[in-house]
Amino acid sequence: MRIMRRTVIAAASVLALMSAARAEDAPEPSCDGNTFQMVECLKGKTAQWDKRLNAAYQKALKDAVPAQRDPLRAAQRLWIQYRDANCLFYGMGEGTIARLDAGECMRSMTEARARELEGLGQQ
Repeated sequence: MRIMRRTVIAAASVLALMSAARAEDAPEPSCDGNTFQMVECLKGKTAQWDKRLNAAYQKALKDAVPAQRDPLRAAQRLWIQYRDANCLFYGMGEGTIARLDAGECMRSMTEARARELEGLGQQ
């Protein structure tokens, strides 16, 4: 009876983790509406990816061997500078589409970096 109970609990735990992982990677709803609403939606999505990025970065720092920590910190600082400068370029374009381009740049680059950091150690 104990073995069966442990097996059921273990299976339930695995299923819960799998559903949480799927929810994290579920397709994001599109940002529709006027320009302001779309920009605000992109900001919200970027904030969610930024939380994942920060959690993945902290885990990567913790899991890194001591010799890797300073290079990781330097790379992350440089990556942030690059992302911000790159997306500013899009934001300086003409018309209201430039705000959307800049917002999508921030969202997509932040997502890509979060996924990259989440995948460290899994290669």
